[in-house]
Amino acid sequence: MALAQLTDVVKRYESNLTVDHVNLSIKEGEIFGLLGPNGAGKSTTISMLCGLLKSDGGSIVIDGISVSKQPLEAKKRIGLVPQDLALYENMTAQENATFFGKLYGLRGGLLKERVQEALEFTGLADRAKDKPSTFSGGMKRRLNIACAIMHRPKLIIMDEPTVGIDPQSRNHILESVKALNKLGSTVIYTSHYMEEVEAICDRVAIMDKGHIIACGTEQELRERVAHEEKIVIQAGNITPGLIQELKQHPRVTRVEADGEKVELYLPSSQGELQDILFIFAKHGGVIQALQIEEPDLETLFLSLTGRTLRD
Repeated sequence: MALAQLTDVVKRYESNLTVDHVNLSIKEGEIFGLLGPNGAGKSTTISMLCGLLKSDGGSIVIDGISVSKQPLEAKKRIGLVPQDLALYENMTAQENATFFGKLYGLRGGLLKERVQEALEFTGLADRAKDKPSTFSGGMKRRLNIACAIMHRPKLIIMDEPTVGIDPQSRNHILESVKALNKLGSTVIYTSHYMEEVEAICDRVAIMDKGHIIACGTEQELRERVAHEEKIVIQAGNITPGLIQELKQHPRVTRVEADGEKVELYLPSSQGELQDILFIFAKHGGVIQALQIEEPDLETLFLSLTGRTLRD
């Protein structure tokens, strides 16, 4: 059963289609990843899903409720963790959580109970009386989550929640996402970090230039590029001539060079590896390490768009 349904959703800015007839169905109880580079249309799609931005076409339904026709009812079912921090720096963590709880209609003993619960869940109970101005970036992100889950929403939307934070806080947030899902929340998680989405999501949609260009489980998406292998070579003395000859090889589909690292994409490395080694030797390239990798979501994105996820 779909908890969230987007049908032919469109958003225009002047003559530009930022979101171009997007169709998505998010199942109840899943962690759904929305993956893509900056500017792909992820945040615009999320803003329309939450009712923060009006669509210019199509329909969005949350738990059977139209976002355009019954925005307040739809919003009661959503908890949003925005990309930009939504906190009051002059209020304590406890006061921030209380404020957002009141916005969702919580009062009295239930409000106090939910504030304590949310701060404990995000590991901030011991900092309840402190202001966000004294927090690290990761702690502020966790307080953002605490405020978003005060009303125990059916759908939690996290828009790039790990941008600019330390690895420890990042891991804490990823574990929090999985814990919230186990407690019964459906989660939409947007990111341009492929490894995060691979680690926690049941299904993934890849978005680029306002379009959904692929959608499915990680395995289903991998199978779309199962015919392609990636060879990663670390080497010294990588010259323009070496790269140019690699690109001209009839079996090599793409070459990505970055400093002393070269990534080659080809249908199969069998029978071609000797040619590649010969080209390196011919141009004086000194190979230090070589690895053949299975296709991943990065490979799929490259095969569909010719760009990396973080471009």
